[in-house]
Amino acid sequence: MKVLKSLLLGMCVALCACTSQTSTVQTNDKGTQWEWKNGTIIVKTPERPAGQQSVIGLTAPKMEVVRVGFVGLGMRGPGAVERFTHIPGTQIVALCDYEQSRAEGCQKYLQKASLPKAAVYSGEKGYEELCKRDDIDLVYIATDWLHHFPVAMFAMENGKHVAIEVPSAMNLQECWDLINMSEKTRKHCMILENCCYDWFEMNTLNMAQQGVFGEVIRGQGAYIHELSPFWDHYWKNGENDKLGWRLDYNKKHRGDVYATHGLGPVAQAFDIHRGDRMVTLVAMDTKSVVGKDLVEKRTGEKCDDFRNGDHTTTLIRTANGKVIEIQHNVMTPQPYNRLYQLTGTKGFANKYPIQGYALDAKQLSVSGVEPQVDNLNTHSFLPKEEMKALVEKFQHPILKKYGEMAKEVGGHGGMDFIMDSRLVYCLQNGLPLDLDVYDLAEWCCLAELGELSMDNNCAAVEFPDFTRGEWNVIKGYKFAYASPEEEKETMDKAKAFTSKLKEKGAEDWK
Repeated sequence: MKVLKSLLLGMCVALCACTSQTSTVQTNDKGTQWEWKNGTIIVKTPERPAGQQSVIGLTAPKMEVVRVGFVGLGMRGPGAVERFTHIPGTQIVALCDYEQSRAEGCQKYLQKASLPKAAVYSGEKGYEELCKRDDIDLVYIATDWLHHFPVAMFAMENGKHVAIEVPSAMNLQECWDLINMSEKTRKHCMILENCCYDWFEMNTLNMAQQGVFGEVIRGQGAYIHELSPFWDHYWKNGENDKLGWRLDYNKKHRGDVYATHGLGPVAQAFDIHRGDRMVTLVAMDTKSVVGKDLVEKRTGEKCDDFRNGDHTTTLIRTANGKVIEIQHNVMTPQPYNRLYQLTGTKGFANKYPIQGYALDAKQLSVSGVEPQVDNLNTHSFLPKEEMKALVEKFQHPILKKYGEMAKEVGGHGGMDFIMDSRLVYCLQNGLPLDLDVYDLAEWCCLAELGELSMDNNCAAVEFPDFTRGEWNVIKGYKFAYASPEEEKETMDKAKAFTSKLKEKGAEDWK
């Protein structure tokens, strides 16, 4: 009898433990509710509030002129201001930074381009006055990470479209709030992921979409960039701030806090939100050695609470059975590496550390390029001439349009200018943007979901569905284009406006 009672008691304890794991809702320090289900962490997907509609394929009325206000003019913002002086049909209306001198300093780009002076705002809440103006259409946000979200929310609340530097949201709640605000206001909320516009990524995407690699079943992306030359240059909030905002964020938060450079281009090739979606992730990190040491050297105090590992790896599985691997490392000494890689059933593409494509003779011929060497196979990358011919054949239309000017204007080799030009092009022609708020949420959520995984023994974590069931409505990732006639009409008006604006600017700067 005692043995029977012990067995029954053990069964009850096991049943209670199982029931607890599958039914108890928990809340983390960011307010996210989650629960266990069959060994997987399930994050709640909130229902869409009444009166809101999806913004998949969102368009806004055509803008002959895109009037812009820039917020955050430290490391990335000034370059954006300078780039916009080269885009016809734009007007830089206002400049804002916490420090007034930084905002004033960007007037030099307007003077150089013979464009009128912009209004200047500064201080902790200076962006609010900028967003309240009725002569701004787009707020371009390049602040530190913690201020991306509040500026974007306030701008949309005040009727502005927003374009936000990366990462655009730092946790799931911010992702959902940006989605809801975009859906509620019908305003664009674009993530400024410039790596989607780099030459190799754009040409490779074009190849993938035209079947050069067969079915792409695995992708890799990364942001591996030792930041030792930059730690001292990140903005510090007063004399007592020894770390700067970026090192401080890595100290306090675990996970891939900068996933979008690696994930964005891969997600486009995988048609994420356009026929596929990310379903489950598992994340692991190393211990912190370099990060911990950086804090101790800057503060002179022992650091036992550095949250982020020196190297983080995240594995993701999609609804269509594909796998994505994303890595993050800004600590250890090694060459810069964004590790853009696509593995297909008929071919292979790789950007770092060796840039190349692997196709056999048959697949290369099917793709429209005749091999000039014998016994061409996928055991090595294509020879130089074959690769050159392949790239020329599949050069992306957007690169044909903006590539040469982008190289002259610059911005990470020109990809920043291509990104900005496409944003303006879509707004001027009343087209859906290349990147929407659901892309923003999906690419930024790796930080908190990865943290959930690692804090729970590297458990599997299920992605929420940011589209709320509409990830399969559009089939295949596409860029929107106006007709040649519409393009010409729009550009003629843009150039005419800029010409007159420069006349006014010349008078302003006399």
